[in-house]
Order: sequence, then structure tokens, then C-alpha cells
Amino acid sequence: MLRTNAGPRWTYLSRRPSRGGPEGFGIHQGRKAAATSVGSMYDGVEGRDTVQKATMLSDINMAVDKVRTMLELSDDGEISISAYDTAWVALVEDVDGSGRPQFPAAIEWIAKNQLEDGSWGDKDFSSSSDRILCTLACVVALKSWQIHSHESEKGIKFLKENISRLKDEDEAHMPSGFENTLHALMATARDLEMEIPFDHPALQEIYARREIKFSRCRIDMLHKVPTTLLYSLEGIQMEGLNWENILRLQCDDGSFCTSPSSTAFALMQTKDPKCLDFLNRVTQRFDGGAPGSYPVEIFERLWVVDRLQRLGISRYFKEKLEEFVDYASRHWTTDGLGWTRYATVRDVDDTAMGFRLLRLHGRPVSPEVFEKFKSDDKFFTFAGETTDSVTPMHNLFRASQLRFPGETILETASHYASEFLTGKREANDWLDKWVIAEGLPSEVGYALDVPFYASLPRLETRYYLEQYGGESTVWIGKSYYRMANIDNNVYIELALMDYNKCQSLHLSEWDAIQRWYSDWKLDEFGVSRKCLLHSIFVAAATIFEPERSMERIAWAKSAVLVEAISSSLGDAISSNHRKLFLREFDRQIKKEHFFNERANEVLEGLAGVVVGILDQMTAEAGSDISLPLCDAWEKWMKGWGEDGEMNKGIVELLVCTILLFGSEPTRHLPTFQDTSSYQQYRRLCDLTSDICLRLAKIEGRECAKDPQIQMEMQLLSELVFGELTPGVDRDLKMFFFEITRGFYYSTYFDDFAIDQHISKVLFDNVLDI
Repeated sequence: MLRTNAGPRWTYLSRRPSRGGPEGFGIHQGRKAAATSVGSMYDGVEGRDTVQKATMLSDINMAVDKVRTMLELSDDGEISISAYDTAWVALVEDVDGSGRPQFPAAIEWIAKNQLEDGSWGDKDFSSSSDRILCTLACVVALKSWQIHSHESEKGIKFLKENISRLKDEDEAHMPSGFENTLHALMATARDLEMEIPFDHPALQEIYARREIKFSRCRIDMLHKVPTTLLYSLEGIQMEGLNWENILRLQCDDGSFCTSPSSTAFALMQTKDPKCLDFLNRVTQRFDGGAPGSYPVEIFERLWVVDRLQRLGISRYFKEKLEEFVDYASRHWTTDGLGWTRYATVRDVDDTAMGFRLLRLHGRPVSPEVFEKFKSDDKFFTFAGETTDSVTPMHNLFRASQLRFPGETILETASHYASEFLTGKREANDWLDKWVIAEGLPSEVGYALDVPFYASLPRLETRYYLEQYGGESTVWIGKSYYRMANIDNNVYIELALMDYNKCQSLHLSEWDAIQRWYSDWKLDEFGVSRKCLLHSIFVAAATIFEPERSMERIAWAKSAVLVEAISSSLGDAISSNHRKLFLREFDRQIKKEHFFNERANEVLEGLAGVVVGILDQMTAEAGSDISLPLCDAWEKWMKGWGEDGEMNKGIVELLVCTILLFGSEPTRHLPTFQDTSSYQQYRRLCDLTSDICLRLAKIEGRECAKDPQIQMEMQLLSELVFGELTPGVDRDLKMFFFEITRGFYYSTYFDDFAIDQHISKVLFDNVLDI
């Protein structure tokens, strides 16, 4: 017998246990309970309750139509109206000198949108700072025009009763520039002789912070270059402003940093016709109201693409999302991206999100743009900001993981962002100055604990289904606001139904592959049910779409066959025995009779199983792929036969096998019209083979520290997402990346973590979320 007991062996499924596991996003919770549930995974799943197919598909189609309509109607961004900005617009006096309001519809909006408690602001999320700022602004507007006295008095009553709550408000969740905007409005309120507690102790602390921040600001820069100061001109209100110079920094749409409140204040001071045109467009678009910023179309497009991809439903809207990516690509600059095409001030948040998505979609972008957001040894969101925040560094960290060889700025960004986010996690300090999102700690935990190279698509989606906040997410600008096309419950409802549909299919495939495993008695060839489950999990967590069932099953069965060969023959098999097995495989493929030296029973039996399974897979394919399938396997076996390395050429084998089980038009092995394209293809084959060979010799998370593996993974990223292999089809390149990522994942995580992932991805009912 050739089977040996040579100790732990590495193949795609037979894994050495590694120490440690991901922390920070619930992966270690309930170890004992998890072990029990994992044990039950190896059984069938018949009897599991599922949504009736017809109803489920109808509901999915309805949700897809809703989302598609939302995306089609997306123009300059869907953003909620800000009572604060609307109040500043309402304060503008008729530029022709009539003494009447320039925007009477803004006043009417204020009167109609007061909340029951007398305040203005986000009706579904109560923040003392946001409610007080919005209410003060609205009351100032009404008092200035001496109109709607009843609403004014209710607002003043609210201010008197609630202004003390500011002392308990966390500074991180106060609106942007709160110290300045509140101070400016208080000064106007005092001039209007409003009866509110101007000298309340809670206000004094805020004013003190204002003085500190003002001392750090370069006000002289306000007249020279675009800065975030232009976003809050109404909060600066100081002597010596040179409006002639400031107007030179106006955005092309006539606004100042697309802020209606800042632009309204500039219009009061200058009567500039471009400011007026901007505000006319905004108030007409929002029926008299004004959002905190507009347009916001780049911000919206980027976040929509990211949300739908992570929720696992982007495939329904592929064409539209490509348009969104193209839009961002057209507006990419050497200074990065802002939230709109009109932005004169760029930020690291939009730039990092844009960089990541553009690179993932194969668009050329240079990482040198991040030098614009670096000062000494730290990165910032906007130049001159006084406090760091979680979400921009989270997106910077995610972007930094898509680096190509030699991109040192991304390596520096990765180290900085990782240390920053790790510090936040250790301190349990998740307050963010740009967004209020319950799932933020888990989002960041996933990014820190699951490297891009190990993040299987369905694993990310399964966690993101719990992290995505939908309509509960609140964004923070100069007032709180919502982004309906980014955060809504339609997305999560569709994502949950879609996940349930896919999961139900994957579970039926798990039942089927267990029967296949038993029919072929693969346990006799060293393949355990645990290895069988790992194979279907990695395949299903990567190729999850229902219509790709044959590709998924082909991947899983091929991985199991490789395991059977490895377990049966062992690492210590001699070169002569490998040749005997290859000869036996070739003989059975060609249906030839015995000749000369006959292989022993183990080799005959193993070769018979491999050939029989390949014949069965060919029959199931519904088309004649027998010759190219056997050629692919024979090629891999010859490479293994030379030196006994099971992982040599393994990615190419799996890629070719999956291709043959794809949709009808693609059921063929790669062919190339020129030498250059073939060389590019061979480069992918050789590189992925080298990566897998190296991974086989490394234990656990050491692969993330191995400089050679990291360099090769960066090169693979460049070959797949960059411009080095233009002669190779993008989908084909993605197969190489996805399968190699499966190997990296299987190395990086230990058995316990993988069992946790399997339980969560394949077996936990998402409809219970």
C-alpha cells in the first residue's frame, strides 16, 4: 500500500491548524455552542423551512424594481432637507431692495415643518445639539421677518427648556462647525432681543472651544485658496472679510462649497447673481427647503456602489453601477474626489472610497493622490481639521489593501489607518463626527480582522447584513441629514431575501454533494465530511449566484478530488509511483486494456474514481467537455508527477474546470490570438501556482507577515485589477484572483474560525436578523 502516515499535509482542503482567529466582529462568541452546531453541519438539511419559491421570487422582483427606479432617478443626489440651511436661506432679503424675503417659500417650509415639541431638526433622531441649532436658526428667521409668532414662541420655549442638555452632548456628535454656527446665531438672536439664556454655562464651554479652534485656523487662507472655511461662511462673521477675494473662490455652480447656508450668507453680503441662481435652483428642487449640501452626486454614487456590492445584490444593477463608476472616473483628479463634481475642496473619505472602487473596477488611478492628505506621519480628512474620525480612516484602510508592488504611500496609509482604528477599538471609542451608525464597530472589526486577500464575498455579505443600518443611519454635516439612496430599508429587505434564496440553493447543493460523496465512497480515499463541507463552503462563499450552480459544484468536486489524490497517495510517494498513477489515469481515460507494468490496486482504484467522477461531471454538463476537461486534469497531474507538489498549477486546474461548467458561450478553455496574450495568461498561471506553493508551507496568519507572499499577492492584484494584462479577459483574471483568495483564506484562518464562518454563512437563517 502506498498510503502513508507522514504527518500533516497541505492541500486545498487538508489544513494545518493555526493559532488565533479574528476578533472584533463576534467571531469567538459562544465557542461551546458553536462546536455543537458545527457538528450538526455534516448532516443533511432536509426539512429546513424555506420561503415558498413563487412568493419569494415575486417579492425579490418587486424589490429589484424599486431599487432600479431609485437608481434611474438618481441625479444630483437624494438628500434630506436641513432646517438649519433653510433658515439661512429664509433670512435673505430681496436683492432688488423691496424689503421682503427673497425666498418666501423657505419661510413657509419652516412654518410647516416644526416638530410637536416646538423644535426643528431630524424628526426620527433626537440630538440636543442638532435640535437646538436648527430650532435657533428657524426662530431667528421667523423673528427677523416678524411672522408666524406662534411657531416662534414654541421654538423659544423649546430652547429655554433644552439648552442645558448641551453640557451632556458628546462633542464628536455635534454638527460640523457647531461652535461657530451656534455663536453666530446667538449673536443674531441677541440683536433680535429674543428671550433665551444667552449666558447659560453649557454655552460658555462651547464658546471656549470656539476660541481654541479659531486660534488654530488660518483665516488668512480664506482669501487665497479653497478651504473648508468656505463651507461655513455664516459661522465666521468677522471684520475684515474681503468679499472680492472670497468670490474668486466660488464654485462653478455659484455656491460656496455647495452649502446653501454659506451661499445665503454670501448673497446677503454681496448680492452676487451666481449665488442667487444657485439658491433659486436649490429651493425649486426642494420645494422651498434647502439641504445641508447640494449636489452630492459623487458621494451618493460611490456609497451606493459600495453598499450594494457588500450587500451582495449589485449583480441586479450591474449596468447602472458601472455608469456610477464611470461617472466617478470622469471626475477623478490628481487632488482626489469631493462629494460633487463642483467641489473645490477634496477629502480623503470620498477619495479613498473612489480609489478603491475605481481600482476594483479596473479604472486607472494613482495612489499618489493620498500624499495630498498626509502631513508628516499622519493622514487627515480635510486640511486643517482639528480631530480625526473613524469612518474616513476606515475607508482609507480599505483602499490601502488594494495596493500594487512599490506603492509605498498605500503601505504607509495602511499602517497609519490600522493603528488608528485598532486604538479606537481597544478604547471602545466609536463616536464618529461624520455618521451615526450602529454597525460601525463591527464594520471596522471586519476590516481589521479579515484582510482583503482573505475576504470571501459571501462572508463579507453575511456580516454586512448585520452591520448595514438602513434607514437608521444618520449623517452629520452642519446639521443632521439622511441619504435615502445610500441608506434605506429596501436595500436590506432585498438583500435578506436574495441571501435566503441563494442560501437555500447552497444547502440543497450540500445535500446533493453529500450523496455524491457517499456514492463514490470517498471516505475510503481519506476525504472527511469536514473537508467536503469546507470545499462547498469556499466555492459557495465565492461563486454564490444561483445561476452559477454548475460552476460552484465543479469547483467543490474538483477540490475534493485533489484531496482524495493527496490523502490516498501521501507526500512520501516516490516519483515512480506517481508515474504509475499517471499512466493508470491515462489508460482509464483512453479505455485501454492493461499493458506491461500494471499499477497496484490502490492506484487502479483511485484512478478509476477520478476518471469516473470526471465522466459523471461531463455527463451532467449537458455538452461534450470531456476532452478539454481531461486535458486540464492530465496537465495538472503531469506537473504534480514531476516533483510531487500537489499545489503546483492547482489554480489553473480549478479555473479551467470552472470555465468548462460555465454558461454555454464560455464552455471552453482559454484561447489566445497572439503570443503576448498567452504570455500574460501564463504569467497568471505561474504566479498563482507560486503563491499556493508558498502558502502550503506557512502556518495561519504568518501568511499576512510573509513579505514574499504579500509581494506576490500585490502583483496578482496588479495583474487582475491593473493594466498589465490587457490581452486576458477580465472575468478570466477574476477567476484566478478568486480561487487564489480561497487558498489564502484557508491558510489565514484556523479550523475553529472557518467552522464559525461556515455556520454563519451556510446554515444560520438570515431572516432571523
